[in-house]
Amino acid sequence: MTGASEGSGFLAVDSGGSGLRAVVGTAERGPLARRASGEPVRTDERGIDPEHFMAQLVPLVRALTAEAGPVPLTTVVVGAAGLASLGDGLRAELPGALAREWGVRRVALAADAVTGYVGALGPRPGAVIAGGTGLIAIGTDLTGWRRADGWGHLLGDCGGGAWIGRAGLEAALRAHDGREDGSARLLACAEEVFGPVAGLPGALYPRPDRPAVLASFAPGVAACAGEDPVAAGILRVAARHMADSAAAVCPSGGEPRVAVTGGLFQLGDPLLGPLDEELTRRLPHARRVPAEGDPLHGSVRIAAGLSTGSLALPGDETMLSVTTRPGD
Repeated sequence: MTGASEGSGFLAVDSGGSGLRAVVGTAERGPLARRASGEPVRTDERGIDPEHFMAQLVPLVRALTAEAGPVPLTTVVVGAAGLASLGDGLRAELPGALAREWGVRRVALAADAVTGYVGALGPRPGAVIAGGTGLIAIGTDLTGWRRADGWGHLLGDCGGGAWIGRAGLEAALRAHDGREDGSARLLACAEEVFGPVAGLPGALYPRPDRPAVLASFAPGVAACAGEDPVAAGILRVAARHMADSAAAVCPSGGEPRVAVTGGLFQLGDPLLGPLDEELTRRLPHARRVPAEGDPLHGSVRIAAGLSTGSLALPGDETMLSVTTRPGD
């Protein structure tokens, strides 16, 4: 996948659950200014709302260009959470809206898993586990993309923050009931965080942010893991799920790289220790490396590659698509 080479500017965007983060720069000079908004882009029955996206983006770019100076924007890269399943509206309307607003000629729309991958590994074959409230693994051999999990907290996201938190609360409720495999330590931790656990169903089930509430208990599970075998076991199973997903997407030949990215891994050694063991067992041919950057860094890398015509990543209708207007 290539683009035209010219000394012009780019806009790189990361759209997620906490809002937009954006960078303006040039391929020659790199990032020149960065800003963030605190409001997430709305979704409705059509998916991600392109009009609300532009309403959020325009003042952000106005502030960026005021800081960076005049930068003629010809390339825009948007990495968006939910793009693969909720991105039809963005794909249909955003390139035209960006062209009308700034004369943009090249627009790349990428799933946040792709920008997370590129931020972590760059244009190299391998696999990346992206963990936060949810969990997805993405891999490439540079001829195509493969993904595993990322199906949401009811159908998957196995090993993610909501999964770990739910498993910890289940163990707490088992101890509360006097059933086997419960954890008195997790019960005490849950009641410290949420109050009496008998009230958990009524407090949790009606909430629209259930996955985030469940994930908020994952640090409690990690904090108990050093002295509680039930909590430690939950994190071992989570690590096994993550390694399963990574093995499903990692190239089988050569020496691919494997990295992890996302806030979930701030849980530290109680999770990273078993994950290293599982990855060594499942992917002995792969090289474990630290992530080089985050999804916004991935959007910047893609934008710089498009601007210079050096982007060496496979295209995909839902994971990474580039629209080029006539004249390039």
